[in-house]
Amino acid sequence: MKKYQRHLILILVSILFIAGATASAQQWIRVKWVIDGDTIVLCDGRHIRYIGINAPEIAHDDAHFIGSKQKTRNAEPFGDAAKKYNQYLVGSKIIRLEFDKERHDRYGRWLAYVFLSNGTFVNKAMIEKGYAYVLPRRPNVEYEQILLQAQRDAMVKKTGLWGQWKEREGEYIGSKKSRRFHLKTCPYGKQIGKRNRILFKRKWDAFWSGFAPGKRCLGGG
Repeated sequence: MKKYQRHLILILVSILFIAGATASAQQWIRVKWVIDGDTIVLCDGRHIRYIGINAPEIAHDDAHFIGSKQKTRNAEPFGDAAKKYNQYLVGSKIIRLEFDKERHDRYGRWLAYVFLSNGTFVNKAMIEKGYAYVLPRRPNVEYEQILLQAQRDAMVKKTGLWGQWKEREGEYIGSKKSRRFHLKTCPYGKQIGKRNRILFKRKWDAFWSGFAPGKRCLGGG
């Protein structure tokens, strides 16, 4: 009997541990304000960066200084529209945060998948409307394929940023490891090892395959 009781206790402890781990990986909280198309601030002060997507930039002051002057960057196409749609989705609303393996980026922001009470997956919704593109962030790959399929659907429909698509002449080099791509002439692209290298004839093909533009070469996030 005692052996049975010990076994039952172990099962109950395991269930409580799993339930606690699941609860800690998800949180409900209110949005304080929206920074842009992929970043928000919560009522507790935390900055949340949406996992797996990148929205066009809005006008902002660069974090780096050139001499004694701070450089101001202009808004990218669809940057303001992306922020506006993100505000429509989550502004002042209570959202559910879901975390993956890596919880913070190098800037100290929390990395999360964001859901509304009606089940809307906000990361995916931004891509579906063409206000963002897939930005792989390994090891956070829980919804990578869902986000990529949403992007392909938006590309086919020419939604948002895909509707004003312009190809640039030249081939592109992608890294299978980082899932970033660069112009073939870009020095960062040339640093990719042969085993990890993949060539794309068009930028469109790189996006279709789930690669994102390298920040230092093509200006991606």
